Amino acid sequence: MSLQHPHHRPKDFPDHPGSGEAQSQCGQAGKRNRRCLWRRSNINVTRGAIKVKWSRENYHHSLSSPYSLRLASADSAGKIIVWDVVSGTAHCEIQEHSKPIQDMDWLWTQDASRDLLLAIHPPNYIVLWNGDTGTKLWKKSYAENILSFSFDPFDPSNLALLTSEGIVFISDFSHSKPPGSGGKKVYIASPHASPAHTKPVPAALPAPTGAKKALNKVKVLITNEKPTAEAVTLNADCLQLSYLPSKRNHMLLLYPREILILDLEVSQTVGVVAIERSGVPFIQVIPCAQRDALFCLHENGCITLRVCRSTTAPDESVAASDPEQSVQELVYDLRSQCDAIRVTKTVRPYRMVICPVNENNAALTVSDGRVMLWELKAHVSKPTVNPSSGLSPLYAPVAFCGSPLGQNQKKIQDLSLNTMIGQSLVSGADPPPPSLQQEVQLKFLLTGLLSGLPLPPFALRMCPPLTTKNINHYQPLLAVGTSNGSVLVYNLTSGLLHKDLSVHSCEVKGIEWVSLTSFLSFATSTPNNAGLVRNELQHVDLPTGRCFAFRGEQGNDEPAIEMMKVSHLKQYLVVVFRDKPLELWDVRTGTLLREMAKNFPTVTALEWSPSHNLKSLKKKQLLAREAMARYTTLSDTEQSSVESSVISLLQDAESKSEGGGQAISAREHFVFTDTDGQVYHITVEGNTVKDGARIPPDGSMGSIACIAWKGDTLVLGDVDGNLNFWDLKARLSRGIPTHRGWVKKIRFAPGKGNQKLLVMYTDGAEVWDTKEVNMVSSLRIGRNVNYRILDIDWCTSDKVVLASEDGCIRVLEMAMKSASYRMDEQDLTDPVWCPYLLLPRAALTLKAFLLLQPWSGTFTMDITQVDYTEKHEIKGLIQEQLNSMSNDMKSVLLDPELNLLQRCLLVSRLFGDESDLQFWTVAAHYLQSFAQARHLSVPVPEGQTPAEGTQATPQGHLDIYHDTLCESFYFQRFQLERVHLQEVKRSSYEHTKKCADQLLLLGQTDRAVQLLLETSADNPSYYCDSLKACLVTTITSSGPSQSTIKLVATNMIANGKLAEGVQLLCLIDKAADACRYLQTYGEWNRAAWLAKVRLNPAESSDVLKRWAEHLCSPQVNQKSKAILVLLSLGCFHKVGEMLQSMRYFDRAALFIEACLKYGVMEANDSTNKLIGAAFVDYARLLRTLGLRESAAFWASRAGGAGEQLLEELFQGEGAVPEETEGLENTE
Repeated sequence: MSLQHPHHRPKDFPDHPGSGEAQSQCGQAGKRNRRCLWRRSNINVTRGAIKVKWSRENYHHSLSSPYSLRLASADSAGKIIVWDVVSGTAHCEIQEHSKPIQDMDWLWTQDASRDLLLAIHPPNYIVLWNGDTGTKLWKKSYAENILSFSFDPFDPSNLALLTSEGIVFISDFSHSKPPGSGGKKVYIASPHASPAHTKPVPAALPAPTGAKKALNKVKVLITNEKPTAEAVTLNADCLQLSYLPSKRNHMLLLYPREILILDLEVSQTVGVVAIERSGVPFIQVIPCAQRDALFCLHENGCITLRVCRSTTAPDESVAASDPEQSVQELVYDLRSQCDAIRVTKTVRPYRMVICPVNENNAALTVSDGRVMLWELKAHVSKPTVNPSSGLSPLYAPVAFCGSPLGQNQKKIQDLSLNTMIGQSLVSGADPPPPSLQQEVQLKFLLTGLLSGLPLPPFALRMCPPLTTKNINHYQPLLAVGTSNGSVLVYNLTSGLLHKDLSVHSCEVKGIEWVSLTSFLSFATSTPNNAGLVRNELQHVDLPTGRCFAFRGEQGNDEPAIEMMKVSHLKQYLVVVFRDKPLELWDVRTGTLLREMAKNFPTVTALEWSPSHNLKSLKKKQLLAREAMARYTTLSDTEQSSVESSVISLLQDAESKSEGGGQAISAREHFVFTDTDGQVYHITVEGNTVKDGARIPPDGSMGSIACIAWKGDTLVLGDVDGNLNFWDLKARLSRGIPTHRGWVKKIRFAPGKGNQKLLVMYTDGAEVWDTKEVNMVSSLRIGRNVNYRILDIDWCTSDKVVLASEDGCIRVLEMAMKSASYRMDEQDLTDPVWCPYLLLPRAALTLKAFLLLQPWSGTFTMDITQVDYTEKHEIKGLIQEQLNSMSNDMKSVLLDPELNLLQRCLLVSRLFGDESDLQFWTVAAHYLQSFAQARHLSVPVPEGQTPAEGTQATPQGHLDIYHDTLCESFYFQRFQLERVHLQEVKRSSYEHTKKCADQLLLLGQTDRAVQLLLETSADNPSYYCDSLKACLVTTITSSGPSQSTIKLVATNMIANGKLAEGVQLLCLIDKAADACRYLQTYGEWNRAAWLAKVRLNPAESSDVLKRWAEHLCSPQVNQKSKAILVLLSLGCFHKVGEMLQSMRYFDRAALFIEACLKYGVMEANDSTNKLIGAAFVDYARLLRTLGLRESAAFWASRAGGAGEQLLEELFQGEGAVPEETEGLENTE
């Protein structure tokens, strides 16, 4: 475990998809007292971690593949460790080279395997690893140095590498073998001006004319030629490259002063987000998937959110005067920004991360160790649009969790980005009626702050150890004195800051605890010309925070305090000065007992003895009390016979106890050494100080630097690196030269009989066993660590804590290996919603419990109210999770109006389950869409999307990030808009040709002809394009011309000209044949695209069904994608069968239940077998989880198939309960 300071902060800081609410519920301050799960983690990285990545949760979760928190961390020495965060253990360690890892990410297509991790090993290798076993699957090198990479979120075979010279596009990425080719290398070029220096045109100026407009259009394009020297700087300035997850084939490039949005189909900029001259440069951008929006981090630590403007044409007058003004480019409007931080030489923002499930929380790491948690909030505002701002209003969506909101239904506005702002409209699509629209404004709210350590140096002291007496109220607190005079107290079981106390005005030099809840600390100012300083010695009480000067007014202009030592019983305190005799204080009363004489020897090392006479004093006191009690009951004659000596003895003992045990002054001793190495022994009792024996110096030892004493063992360390072990019982001494130089500090481990000793040197530390007198473990700079140690202490009997010069405080095992502890042992003050912390079985139980409670009319949030056979501890942990939910979330889950689809979506969001979320989003949309079509009695055969007219559902259409799963009419409009934008932005003949080709495929022949006729006469393609234009305009539907064109097209395809042949087929309305050819030649995505934009529902359905079959084939193995395709076609029965065959029992049963509820599936002879099998399998799963009532309910719904299971469930309990039979009928 390490509490870290900036210089070793992870540069990249990931957010876990797990537990939607744990992500939206993070933070130490405010945030409804929720706790940050992210980084104050229980794992330790020995060298500076420079990249950390959570594994994805996009697979179906079951007992065999449970919810787990896996984190890959890469460090500056080239080592990657994959951690199981809950148990705090490493799954595997991976090492290829010793250079820092440049970038890494988990593969996102997880039907095949969810353990694969791709990493860049400098300078130019990409290596695919199995993150579970640490096995290398393949390695590939490239010609240039690779800086970072980005996976295409729409196509697993596409990968883009950002290199020192440009971009390399890989289109044959696969987990089974390395990419075959060197990829397509492209360069970023700007034909006219470097984008970093072109000023955006201010809005106030008149619109640019002719030449200027042409210049603006051609911002940046990607070329295959090596660019000129001017353009090379473009590549060097590029900070980041990322595919956009919100729409296919778009990529962003980040520069310090602008973000470029590229359309990869035409390799051309279609949008620019530029910063004015006085603006603050970017350092990072994260594109969102749920909406076309960008989270941008600026150099001053400010996070801004920019949302893409709707492309619906503005008022007609503008469009008429300048048709190009309507869609000039993609514009990202600034919608919200958070406060900046104060940037100094040492304080600057590092990285930000956003919640991958909800996309409405951001966390920012700052170089001083702070982590700031920002939450995006939507506020409903009055519809007063300020026309001067020029921003169109943002509207809240009209649906919640994929379904229209009920009349009185509760909803959570800020659940995720897509519940906060609605979809951006596409030109031609109808906006929802104004009565349903609510205008919203977005604001960032700081909901959590984790502070790091200040700059080193540090002074450490662990509180007194755990004993049988203090076990009930013990807290493992570590006090850290800092260079700015504050003392930070950390609780080591939670890893969180317990108290931050501003105690001194200068650097804290030492801390000593005087009880479990109070300590003394001292600080010294910088010396003046006379070598004198201001000493501050403060007593701090933790519960109250009260702090007072222990030495009163003393302390100004005196020699510096060198050390202070508190006695074992915490009665006395010795303060040692540099050139002044020591002082002896009574800690309990705060009085000075003795200031030693001027001729007192100079102290080089000092230690209190663990032995004292407290026990014998207490015993005497008890005897005295008993005797006094007896004495008072004796008769006079008996009294006189009691010897007077006994009485005086009793009175003496009683007086020593000074009234009731509170202030028994026990006798304690300390030893110290002088500059000659002579050992002095001094006894303190009450306010008497006696000088004891003196032991002459040991000739083999140099000047003694430190002493440690425990039991009968005394150890001395000197400036030459010698350790001298004294066995006081046997009166033996043994000297060991360690050859490590100055022994700075030695400390015995706590615990009875524990004789381990921690030794600190200038170049590291060692643990010694003083019984055997041998070294147990060692740490040395340059050998196994690269940091210098500043201070050491034991935090438990087998763990040590080190403060190091790199700004970290580390807890290590006694073997000097990094220590980790289980996350469920972390003593968090407030509960955290994170089902991942539960046992796999318990996490699935919690999910089943939240999904459906059909056994009672009402929904409950109390696990004890259901028949759940499980141990009490596990029930308690599940209940803790339920209690930790926000009140908003509980009220929505308890709301009877929340339908089954909404509940499935909400629970998958709560669990951060990407796979469930994607499935239920598509399922909810199409179930309602087909149900509505059926309700309007529009016959829709299975496998066809409802026609365009039936689409006016309140929930609109699927978002475009679902790509080919969207409805055809919406997908078509989006593609038309996109090609129009490409057309406006084209800058070369190549671009014009690509636009014309796209327009032909989309059936926009008139516009395509115009573009073809633009080809200049000196272009080699002039003749071809002119003929093509003639062909397109003269195509007739006569039989002979059709058959000729078809023949030519098939010949072209056979001879390798697939794209040209497909175009010809589209010209004669044979797009269905074109799709078949594309599929035959393996262009499955292109075929699906063409089917969506050109074919009627029946033909399109055939093409997409073939695609689904292909996705299910063993060599492709993307069954989850195939299921989504089938959902979009309404093949619900087939989806049910597939889910069942893939053993997704919970998803299958709930999906079939939803189909029955919405009437898109009926219980009849053809479906009963599937329904029975799905329900009985789900019932069995629930039985293994221990939810008997739920299991009985599903078994009773399964008809004949469930009878046997029902008998097993109620064996020995009489017949099947009536309640379950009744439920069967109500359904």
